[in-house]
Amino acid sequence: MNKFVITTDSNSDLPKDYILKHNITIIPQYYGFDDEVYGDEKHLPPADFYQKMRDGQMPTSMANNPAVIQSKFEALLDEGYDILHIAFSSQLSGSYGNVVMVANELKEERPDATIEVIDSCTASLGETLLVIKAYELKEEGKSLIEIRDIIESSKGNIYSDFTVDDLNHLQRGGRISKTTALVGGIVKIKPVLTLDKEGKITSAGSARGRKKAYSLLIDRISAKNDGNYGTMPIGIMHGDCLDDANYFAGLLRDKLGCSNIIINDISPSIGTHAGPGVIGVCYWGNEPR
Repeated sequence: MNKFVITTDSNSDLPKDYILKHNITIIPQYYGFDDEVYGDEKHLPPADFYQKMRDGQMPTSMANNPAVIQSKFEALLDEGYDILHIAFSSQLSGSYGNVVMVANELKEERPDATIEVIDSCTASLGETLLVIKAYELKEEGKSLIEIRDIIESSKGNIYSDFTVDDLNHLQRGGRISKTTALVGGIVKIKPVLTLDKEGKITSAGSARGRKKAYSLLIDRISAKNDGNYGTMPIGIMHGDCLDDANYFAGLLRDKLGCSNIIINDISPSIGTHAGPGVIGVCYWGNEPR
């Protein structure tokens, strides 16, 4: 069995300590304000990014760069590694297509190389959960192809639910209508959104107020999972609202007995559309979404 690595993109929000522990190659996603572009070696701290949004600056997000993908993949291939890449949902970005395009070109140039690309059909810590699963399988001695097949067959069991603090960011990105954003803001409606089986954003309900939205999120987790919270990791991502994320984590511990909780910032290229104050949760469900 050839040696291989598992890679992903920065929209996975993979915790830094996990990246360092496994020496994981990350394909950068890009974002910017006006003509200033960030995402590779140049970054904005999440707090600074979201503060700019609070101050009224509107960012844009961009797909990954094929030249950067090629450079990073070639470096791994030159070291003798095959590659299994877990990508950001193809329904939310053209990034998956860019990785597939580069992978196909490299395989033509290097017919002995194996490069497999998985459309995660999810985002943020949903991708992280798949990466963690893939590495667990690798440590068990599974081959690249075996891991690919297991992740492909199980990725639909990852649920990604979230609620936003400001509907206007979703409206600006075309996710909801202007009227819905206006009315929802007036009556303090907090939508609960989820990613469907294809990885597209869809409604999962709504609640009046933040705490009721949290309750709806917890109800969804309870309904989708048989209570195996002690061993399966669950991810909480946030848009510069760590106190809210910690509060929600406390609810998960108290109400569901969750013990393996990962908390991380939502990457700016996703936060561009969700805005500051977004809270999301990613978890394994019993059945495909």
